[in-house]
Amino acid sequence: MSQKLPNYLKTYRKRAGLSQADVAYLLGVRSGTKVSRYERFSRLPNLETALAFEALYHMPVADLFAGLADDTARATLRRARLLERRLLSRTKNPRLVRKLAALHELVAVGDEEVQYEPLPRP
Repeated sequence: MSQKLPNYLKTYRKRAGLSQADVAYLLGVRSGTKVSRYERFSRLPNLETALAFEALYHMPVADLFAGLADDTARATLRRARLLERRLLSRTKNPRLVRKLAALHELVAVGDEEVQYEPLPRP
């Protein structure tokens, strides 16, 4: 498994032939400095900005932020496994059974090691 970058914003910006100032304008921010911070991994965009990047580059957020998406998925699955183990020790009731089924499904899908790969641009 190769190590992914936290994001691929610079890659897609360059492919589009846009400057940081151009992207800043399209995002509705004052200067390219903020775009530079996103590209250098020193700042995370809020959800609205991440969705604007998705619209701008026609790429899913999970592809634009592939390394971060992988790290987040692994951490979430680790917590799901821990919660599943913790809940298995409780007395069963219909609500708990539903929770355990949902967690089991989540963990089973996670065991397939879903990874986000940046897709080639058409």
